[in-house]
Amino acid sequence: MSEKHIVRMAELEIDPARLDAYRALLAEEIEASIRLEEGVLSLNAVTIKDKPHQIRILEVYASQEAYEAHLKTPHFLKYKQQTADMVVSLMLIDVEPIIMRGKP
Repeated sequence: MSEKHIVRMAELEIDPARLDAYRALLAEEIEASIRLEEGVLSLNAVTIKDKPHQIRILEVYASQEAYEAHLKTPHFLKYKQQTADMVVSLMLIDVEPIIMRGKP
């Protein structure tokens, strides 16, 4: 059994003075997404080595529909609004969809 999942990756540069506040809001968003949404398979964030103000976010969704639904959730909209002035730059990174395989 194979199922294609949607993968999204972004690299953000955060205002160094707001870094702790941004990380707190990001952690809340990740926790809420994983806990509340069936279509969100995983959300992870890592700091770029030697550049603590740069954060890479990797998201995996069950489908394109699950990704689009996530963008409309109240917790994501709140996160987006509250962090808008903390983000100095945002780069989306193209990632091929992944296929998860399981034994029948």
